[in-house]
Amino acid sequence: METLSLEGRTALLTGASSGIGTAAAHALAREGVDLALAARREERLNDLADDLAEYGIETLVVPTDVRDEESVEAMVDETVERFGGLDVLLNNAGLGRGGAVESLSTEDYRLMQDTNVDGMFFATRAALPHLKESEGNLIFIGSFAGHFPRPSNPVYAATKWWTRGFAHSVQASVGDEDVAVSVINPSEVRTEFGSASGESFEERFGEGEVTEPEEIADAVVFAAGQQNSTVSELDLYRRDKFENF
Repeated sequence: METLSLEGRTALLTGASSGIGTAAAHALAREGVDLALAARREERLNDLADDLAEYGIETLVVPTDVRDEESVEAMVDETVERFGGLDVLLNNAGLGRGGAVESLSTEDYRLMQDTNVDGMFFATRAALPHLKESEGNLIFIGSFAGHFPRPSNPVYAATKWWTRGFAHSVQASVGDEDVAVSVINPSEVRTEFGSASGESFEERFGEGEVTEPEEIADAVVFAAGQQNSTVSELDLYRRDKFENF
């Protein structure tokens, strides 16, 4: 399959300070992609930028809260000003809170909506004019939870159903302008995800038991490197996911 050379292209990654975002930064950097690194934790972003120096790429640290519309617009503007354009947006920042509907606090409900829905919308809206100009790639990190009913966390699942519906509808609206839109759906990934409300996946699962962030990062590179097509949707589930489903 013919793929693009990613060397010299520019990618903006939200949620870059840990997990999938950090792994994707390394994977893209190995391909020669210049990177804008966005998240709330500036110190972690600076450490990541230092680590990426070994690849000889340019990096930009843009501390950003994706829940804040103005912050997101500034993130994209600063990226385009620094690199002269934008070729890839990885919409990765996300947040999960478990709990039945009747016990879920309004605060946790709004945190998930603000991050997983509003944050992806704000970033997409700000980036699309630049992705149209570059005929670039818009990549969303979705979830297994966006495909199937999730009794343990129905609100989180609903935000990921929204992610998929939004992404595919955006593809329908911008595909004729040569923008590729992809959704990558992992099941459990061994990261610190979930730590805010209990045991993280990194603590819960041992190495090799579930998907590693580097596997998702490889999928990001694959989606970003398509020459004429778009990777509409790519599912990466742990191998025993459906054993007791």
